[in-house]
Amino acid sequence: MEEKVQRADWIKGWIILSVMLVLWGCATTGDVKILDGEIYKLQSQLNVIQKEKDAINNELASFQKDISVLRNETQRVDADLLLRLETLQSDLRILSTGVEEYQEFLKRPAKEIDQVKEDMALRAKMLEESGKKIEEKNQANEDRIKALEERVQSFEDHLKGLGGKTEKLASKQIESEKPISTMETLTEMKGVSAGAGDLYKDAYETFQKGDLEGARRKFEAFLKQYPNTDLSDNAQFWIGETYYLKKDFEKAILEYEKAIAKYPEGDKIPAALFKQGLAFLELGDKTNARSLLKRVIERYPQSDQAEIAKKKLEAIK
Repeated sequence: MEEKVQRADWIKGWIILSVMLVLWGCATTGDVKILDGEIYKLQSQLNVIQKEKDAINNELASFQKDISVLRNETQRVDADLLLRLETLQSDLRILSTGVEEYQEFLKRPAKEIDQVKEDMALRAKMLEESGKKIEEKNQANEDRIKALEERVQSFEDHLKGLGGKTEKLASKQIESEKPISTMETLTEMKGVSAGAGDLYKDAYETFQKGDLEGARRKFEAFLKQYPNTDLSDNAQFWIGETYYLKKDFEKAILEYEKAIAKYPEGDKIPAALFKQGLAFLELGDKTNARSLLKRVIERYPQSDQAEIAKKKLEAIK
């Protein structure tokens, strides 16, 4: 865009110089002053447009950085919630084991039964306290996520406003330069980007509402129309999630594998491998579950999933 502006300035300069040469012999001193004033006014307008453009670009870059930070923080909160859920499930398994022990000891003398009852009461109390703490932490995390979502929405609204300012500024600059083909190209590019973003957002909001079947159809439609965008690997991963939440673990494993195979450079690879491991574990295949969890730890040691995979491996017997 800057090269086009410079080229337009160069052409304008030659046109003005030519006009001045033609009118040099017949223009009066007053005409020359008027012409100089018009040239200065035109140059001032171009400078103002350029400054507005630079300021908006800087502001857009700053907001994009803030949004990236918020997304990373949201991912960390999700990982923490998952870990706490698994801890609660482990506590429930411990309680189940205690119940079995209790049933076994019912066959023993009364003194031993009384001792077991005391142990069970103590365990129940500990679990109840642990459950309350987890609920409190979950509520705090939910409040935190809600606040983050509100901030993200605020940023998105602000970016929409900036987009309108940028479009208006671009229109002013385009009108001064008159490159019709460039204006049409920018319009087409903007249409494609907005279409992909809106389609993905609609699918993800459907998923968040709990409509798993509807979300899957929308993510599949998105991939059919936009198979190779920055959001394509995310869409494929969420298709796997719809099956996982439906407890259709075989299909979930296959869909996660598509995210891994089709988008090897995507940022959803650690999550897809980790969820494959959990799906195999749900199916009772501990061998494959261990292998996948170890792969997450070895290949993506800095990921959030790696820390959870370590704890999960320790729990698998």
